[in-house]
Amino acid sequence: MKNLKLFKSITLALAVASALAFNPANAADNAGMQIGILKCSVVPGSRVNLLVRSTADVSCTFNNQGTLERYQGETGIALGLDLSFKSNESMAFAVISASSDSRPGAYALAGKYVGGQASAAVGVGVGAKVLVGAGNQSLSLQPLALETSTGLGASAGIGFLYIEKAN
Repeated sequence: MKNLKLFKSITLALAVASALAFNPANAADNAGMQIGILKCSVVPGSRVNLLVRSTADVSCTFNNQGTLERYQGETGIALGLDLSFKSNESMAFAVISASSDSRPGAYALAGKYVGGQASAAVGVGVGAKVLVGAGNQSLSLQPLALETSTGLGASAGIGFLYIEKAN
């Protein structure tokens, strides 16, 4: 259990580091600006796996310069193959804005994000999501997120993340 927590911490740190490294704000055209990190965890017991479609409820926290915003929603594979049985799933995304307004609370991430995803697990698992889309405030998630899990199996297909403000 201690090794799993260490592995998840290291993997999450690598996900955040890779998101920062691929930040479009560092590009020559300065097309976007990273305004924070969105971390999501799958709600235990909410995963439904139908082989060609899978869904799970998520609970997310957006950290924008120390201000935390809570979101809830659903993630999974809309069309693909999911032969996995996972638990303890978490993922992290850098949040990119087309605007230079980075004030905490200035954005709402609620929206639909869609793209490719793949993961594999034998005991401890890893995966990647390439999700694009925009929230209601011209936002997008960094189009590369790493995820961690425990379980057995593999999955690949068209992935999605739908989130809204938590009550």
